[in-house]
Amino acid sequence: MVRQQLEVLNALDVAKTQLYHFTAIVIAGMGFFTDAYDLFSISMVTKLLGRLYYHKVGAPKPGVLPPGVSSSVTGVALVGTLVGQLFFGWLGDKMGRKKVYGLTLLVMVVCSVASGLSFGSSPKGVMTTLCFFRFWLGFGIGGDYPLSATIMSEYANKKTRGAFIAAVFAMQGFGIMAGGIVGVIVSAAFDHAYPAPTYEVNALASTVPESDYIWRIILMFGALPAALTYYWRMKMPETARYTALVAKNAKQAATDMAKVLQVEIEPEEAKVAQIAQDTRNSFGLFSKQFAKRHGLHLLGTCSTWFLLDIAFYSQNLFQKDVFTAVGWIPPAKTMNAVQEVYRIAKAQTIIALCSTVPGYWFTVAFIDIMGRFAIQLMGFFFMTVFMFALAIPYDHWTEKSNRIGFIIMYSLTFFFANFGPNATTFVVPAEIFPARLRSTCHGISAAAGKAGAIVGAYGFLYSSQSKDPEKTDAGYPTGIGVKNSLIVLGVVNFLGMAFTFLVPEPKGKSLEELSGENEEDDDVPAAAPSRTVPV
Repeated sequence: MVRQQLEVLNALDVAKTQLYHFTAIVIAGMGFFTDAYDLFSISMVTKLLGRLYYHKVGAPKPGVLPPGVSSSVTGVALVGTLVGQLFFGWLGDKMGRKKVYGLTLLVMVVCSVASGLSFGSSPKGVMTTLCFFRFWLGFGIGGDYPLSATIMSEYANKKTRGAFIAAVFAMQGFGIMAGGIVGVIVSAAFDHAYPAPTYEVNALASTVPESDYIWRIILMFGALPAALTYYWRMKMPETARYTALVAKNAKQAATDMAKVLQVEIEPEEAKVAQIAQDTRNSFGLFSKQFAKRHGLHLLGTCSTWFLLDIAFYSQNLFQKDVFTAVGWIPPAKTMNAVQEVYRIAKAQTIIALCSTVPGYWFTVAFIDIMGRFAIQLMGFFFMTVFMFALAIPYDHWTEKSNRIGFIIMYSLTFFFANFGPNATTFVVPAEIFPARLRSTCHGISAAAGKAGAIVGAYGFLYSSQSKDPEKTDAGYPTGIGVKNSLIVLGVVNFLGMAFTFLVPEPKGKSLEELSGENEEDDDVPAAAPSRTVPV
C-alpha cells in the first residue's frame, strides 16, 4: 500500500527547472571542483618534490621520491577522504545537511593553505608535515561527497534529478583541468623568470631555489574556489526531505521550499505527525529490515565504486609515468625540474580537456534518457576493452610511430570512466536509500570507493616503481610494470561490470518510491512505539 506523498515533496518532484536548480549545482559543484583540484594536483608535483628534497647523490635514487614517500604523499589525502566520507555522511543524517555543509569547506580552505606552507628542517620533516595537512584536507573533501550528492538529490525534480546530481559531480572535470592549467602557468612563469642552469644529470636535481615555490603555490591555489563558495552554502536552506521526513518539522519545510519554488505550500503538519508515528519505516542501518530492503543495493553501490576507483585513481595518479614510458613526456634527464612540472601539467590538461571533461558532460546529457544502469554497464565494458587493447600489445604501442594511438586509446578510458561509472556511482547512492540514512549510505559507498583509490595509490604506484638499476630515469615504471598494471585494471573493470547488476535503476522515480518510504508494508513488523532507532 502506498501512502500519499507530502505536498512539499511532490512540489519538488514535479517542479520545472528553475534558477534555484542551477544555483544549487554551482554551489555544490564548486566543492567538487576544489576536491578534484586538491586530490589530483599532487600528481603534478611529486617529481618536483623528489628533485628538491631527495637530490643528494647518496640518496637511494637521487632526485626521486622513495616509493614509500611517494605513495604516502599521493595517497594520504585519500585516507583522509575515506574517513571524512564516513564521518560527515553520518553527521549529515544526524544534524542535517546544511549544518555541517559549511564545515567541510572551512577544513578544505585551511588545509589547502597549510599544505602549501609545509615546513621542516629536513626532507623527512617537510614530507611529514605535508602528509599531515593533506590527510585533514582529504577529511574535509570527504564530507563534500555525501552532503553535496544528498542535497542535490533532495532539491531536484524526479525528471532531471540524474542530470542535476551528475552536473555537480562533473565539476570534478573542470577541477582536474584547472589543476593542469595552474601547473602550466606557474611553472612557465618560474621557468621564464629563473632559467635553470646546468645541473647534475645523475642526481636529477635542479639548482633553482625558486622551484620550491612552485609546488606550494599550486597546492595553495585550491583554497580559493572553496573560500568563494562558503557564503552561498550558508545561505542555502535545509532540504525539505530532511526537515519533513527526518526532523519532522512540516511548517519549516513548507516555508523553506515556498521561498525556493515561489509557490504556496500547505504545511501538512498532521500528515507529518502521522508519518512520525509510523514505526514500520523507521528501521536502522544495522537492522534486518534494512538488509532485506537495501542490503544488496548497498553492496552494489559499494562494490562498483570500490572497483571503479581502483582503476580511475590509478590512471589519474600514474598517468605521468605512463606518458613517460611511452615517450610522450621526455626523460627527466633532458629537463630541469620546472620544465618537468610544465610538461606533466600540460599533458594532464590536454587529457582533461579532450576526454575527462567531455565524458562527464555526456553523462549529464544522457543519464535521464539512457538511465544509470545502461551508462554504468557501458562505461565499465569499454574501459575493460581499452585496457586490454593497450596492455596485450603493449610493446607495439611503445614504438615511436604508435605513441599517438596509445594516447588516444588511453584518453578513451578516461572518457568512458566519466561517461560511465565514475559519474553513476556518485549519483545512484543519493537516490535509492531512505532520507534518514541517505547521507550515511552515500558516505559508506563513497568510502568504499576511496578504499579502492587507496589500493590504486599505495598498491599500483608503489609496485610500478622501476627496480631496474640500468633504467636511466630511476623511479619511472618499466614497460613490464605498466603492462601488468593495465591488465589488472582491465580485470578490475570487468568485475565492476558484473557487480553493476546489483544496482537498481532510479530513472523517473521519486526518492520516496525508490527508498520505500511511501510504502505501508504490512509484511514488515512494526517496531515498539517507544523505541528510538539509531542510525
